[in-house]
Amino acid sequence: MKRVLKSLLLLSSLLLFTPQISMAESYRIDAGEKFLSGIANVATGVLELPKTIILTSQRENIFYGMSIGMAKGVMHMAGRTLIGALNVATFLLPTDPWVDPQYIWEDFKTETSYRYRQAR
Repeated sequence: MKRVLKSLLLLSSLLLFTPQISMAESYRIDAGEKFLSGIANVATGVLELPKTIILTSQRENIFYGMSIGMAKGVMHMAGRTLIGALNVATFLLPTDPWVDPQYIWEDFKTETSYRYRQAR
């Protein structure tokens, strides 16, 4: 009887802690991904300038791209770099990506957009 009771106690404790173990693994993956995306966005933020100039020039015309596109590119460059630095500083707090696309090379034909989402 004691052996059965011990076995049931062991089994119930394993079933109780299994979700926490899988959540801990997911948390480490999310924190690592946020840290690496922050590093990548800090390093590649400067590429927002030519990307935005090219996209604006293709959408409008070359003069509009060289003036308004450059101004928008500077703002996108600062935005991606600052959000990347913020992601590096707060990588232990799991959040969804604030920059879309998350990495500049994911979709070079889409202008960058920003959003704020609650923590997971």
